[in-house]
Amino acid sequence: MFKKITAIGGGFLGLSSLYFVHSGNETFYRNILMPTVWQLPAEMSHKLALASCKYGIMGQRKFVDSERLKTSFVDIALSNPVGIAAGFDKQAEAVSGLHKIGFGFVEIGSVTPEPQPGNPKPRCFRLVEDKAIINRFGFNSDGHDKVLERIEKLRKNGSFAGVLGVNLGKNKTSPSAADDYVVGIERFGPVADYLVINISSPNTPGLRSLQSRENLIELLSKAVAAKRKLSRNVPLLLKIAPDLILEELNDISEIIELESCRVDGVIISNTTITRPPELQSRFRNEVGGLSGAPLRDLSTKAIAHVYKRTGGRVPIVGVGGISSGREAYDKILAGASVVQLYSAFAFHGPPIVNKIKSELDELLRKNGFKNVAEARGMAHKSN
Repeated sequence: MFKKITAIGGGFLGLSSLYFVHSGNETFYRNILMPTVWQLPAEMSHKLALASCKYGIMGQRKFVDSERLKTSFVDIALSNPVGIAAGFDKQAEAVSGLHKIGFGFVEIGSVTPEPQPGNPKPRCFRLVEDKAIINRFGFNSDGHDKVLERIEKLRKNGSFAGVLGVNLGKNKTSPSAADDYVVGIERFGPVADYLVINISSPNTPGLRSLQSRENLIELLSKAVAAKRKLSRNVPLLLKIAPDLILEELNDISEIIELESCRVDGVIISNTTITRPPELQSRFRNEVGGLSGAPLRDLSTKAIAHVYKRTGGRVPIVGVGGISSGREAYDKILAGASVVQLYSAFAFHGPPIVNKIKSELDELLRKNGFKNVAEARGMAHKSN
């Protein structure tokens, strides 16, 4: 079995480097490379894809972001509104490569204070028939020290000139979640363009309970206080689950605008623990968070609700099931300021990034919007 996997993996790298290596040919990726990758266990293909991004093996066609795609998010100028979500590059190993592929911003992590291995393998499953992924990684992390070292090196050598977000997690056995997040803010504040408090992964016991009203107020009060003590103004975002009921979404919408808990934005959403009955894959009942196409409507509805509840005052990152410009556009119309990809990138490779940007640009033009900001929340304007 190991020899078979090694051979397929070697073939993957060989194909990537020798055939259309820098062209980003969409047909090649769709018909040859990605189906080959799907023969590997999901976590192994993830590692190979990450290595390919790190060393520039995966190619991409040249794409110049239009003026329509340029935008600003939490006072950060972006060349385009399409980012890579946390979870793909957990350890900050391929930041420059991901930026060169065409992402407007790169989010790494989740990063925990101390190194931890995460949950036992197998812990990642590809639901090809459903265009989805189930993972239960459990915050596998190299820890603050190693990840911080990589980012500092990246900043010093000048190989990365893009926008970098750091997604913070807590250690599984930590006695204080708040302390873990505060330490993360203090350590990564000097090197990150923005920070994220991730309390919505379903794979760390008790983590999602931090989204409850009393727990969230206590956590955010400490996190926001730590953020305000930094020597520079670093935006702080909160990442929430898609499975919250309306009352919980209302509580969160209210809490994040309290002076002591005021974050700079919210990421909607993380993976879902629900399993739509129409799922076809044999992996559909695996434990973990489900991402990809089945998450799309759930996350879009949550985006729309929070946007309306906050009157559009809180910037939103829209995540979940985006694999086309139309789906990115729908998230923006619902209230997202920018969007992120994860599963679509895993299924389609680098060409999906420029495809989404090109389609989004055309939709903005066709509907008379000069930029992304003009289109944000427009789904609510006629209601």
